[in-house]
Amino acid sequence: MKKLHNIAGQVMSSLEAFDGSRAALDAPEILIVRGMSRKRFNQEDLKNILANILDEVGAENMDVLCKDSKDIIGIMDENIRSNVEIQGETDIYGLYRLKKSLEAMNCYVEYALGCLDDTGIFIVLWMDKSGLGPRFVEVVVTNIQ
Repeated sequence: MKKLHNIAGQVMSSLEAFDGSRAALDAPEILIVRGMSRKRFNQEDLKNILANILDEVGAENMDVLCKDSKDIIGIMDENIRSNVEIQGETDIYGLYRLKKSLEAMNCYVEYALGCLDDTGIFIVLWMDKSGLGPRFVEVVVTNIQ
């Protein structure tokens, strides 16, 4: 569990989002942390920022559409469901719906999935298209073994 906290802490610190961040779910197999980044960055930089963060923590950046990614997302979903009651079945396309719903609220959204040994890391960044206001961060770190 300490490993999950360390990885999430590295991600949040890298984004200057550690202060004021809160755990949305803190369980032995999974940690979800939400916060607001104090860094200023542009929408066109979001993908590179996410890739750089995964590199910084030593994680392999994964294509969300590949089979291994679907397996990791499935494990994340199982770990969430073991702690929180959720209706419906695991659905990889929920990520796309999340992105579309945030974009419909006038936000730029990017996410990345990484793997570090026996740990899956999913990071979402979103910000208002006006460029004003906070940059939101959500990090999901889970054991995948």
